[in-house]
Amino acid sequence: MSGTDEFYRIQKLPPYVFAVINEMKAKARAAQMDVVDLGMGNPDGATPQIVVDKLIEAARNPRNHRYSLSRGIPHLREEIVKRYKRRHNVDLDPEKEAIVTMGAKDALAHLLFATVGPGDVVAAPNPAYPIHQYGVIMSEGYAHMLPMPDAATFLERLKDLFRESPKPPKMLLISFPHNPTTTCVDLPFMTEIVELCRKHGTLIVHDFAYADFGFDGYMPPSILEVPGAKEIAVEIFSMSKSYDMPGWRVGFCLGNAKMIAALARIKSYLDYGMFQPIQIAAIVALRECDADTVRICETYKKRRDVLVDGLCKAGWPVEPPKGSMFLWAPIPERFKDLGSLEFAKLVMEKALVAVSPGVGFGPMGEGHVRFALVENEHRIRQATRAIGHFLRS
Repeated sequence: MSGTDEFYRIQKLPPYVFAVINEMKAKARAAQMDVVDLGMGNPDGATPQIVVDKLIEAARNPRNHRYSLSRGIPHLREEIVKRYKRRHNVDLDPEKEAIVTMGAKDALAHLLFATVGPGDVVAAPNPAYPIHQYGVIMSEGYAHMLPMPDAATFLERLKDLFRESPKPPKMLLISFPHNPTTTCVDLPFMTEIVELCRKHGTLIVHDFAYADFGFDGYMPPSILEVPGAKEIAVEIFSMSKSYDMPGWRVGFCLGNAKMIAALARIKSYLDYGMFQPIQIAAIVALRECDADTVRICETYKKRRDVLVDGLCKAGWPVEPPKGSMFLWAPIPERFKDLGSLEFAKLVMEKALVAVSPGVGFGPMGEGHVRFALVENEHRIRQATRAIGHFLRS
């Protein structure tokens, strides 16, 4: 048996497109070149000090060195429920409608594993964050991708699917503000989605990773704000972006009790929950760091403005996103024929700027690249100047 060819699930996964850019980046850095990395959405900010201090204090207590609870400690579940009440005016039961997960990816992958079976259809927008498509495939489901050039088109295509399909999809998997396209929606849009799915008995999973990243007065709505959404929907919230805690791996799945119970059941076989001091520190973040979340959002907004301004001056016109921590940019006209991977390689080679090729997010991402706002304003200016030189040369 050679390599991984014959491993049943591994052979369903395509080669990781982003690896090509990562390799070029590593080679350039090894040659002492200064690469501005706007590829991976890996937040660069420091976790609030009060949270770090609490982690250290809790880690010194030997009682916290034992196995924890795979559903998360009760106080942490209570705290996320309070946040939902405070921020979205949503009532949740911390026992039955909230579970702690090791980041949003764990919540999503294991929820799909728990609820999707062979041949179950899961509809989702394309392009999409890779786990949205491949989590379904690994769970033996069928990923039915609907194009999302914009929210209205996506909704129309979803209605077509319900109209034309002999059997409605088992589940709809959405995420707004959307990664990678940065598409944002309002509460009436969410309401329409919930009513549509409820009518056809389709479950909804809403990945709400960018819950706190709305700009220019826009506030991303929680799907759980829609009356009756809990009957069919769960929402996944992560502390990675909102609290600058990506490496801590703290997420939550909230809403429909039946789906939460399925996730809890499967997790009880797979893990013992995260290290308890991390959970204790996360309680402090949820309780005391609302101001930090606002500050973090403001940082991303400033970076967005610098990037949009710099690219427009460089002769690459782009629209400012209303939310998320990304910019989804159509490839400049004269490079269109190259495709997103070759264009991203060119930007890396000529400007020493790493961006993500759109095709890495699915076939409908072709023709775009994604910038992540994960370097400071000075570095972003450096990147857009270098891109300007490259585009003019």
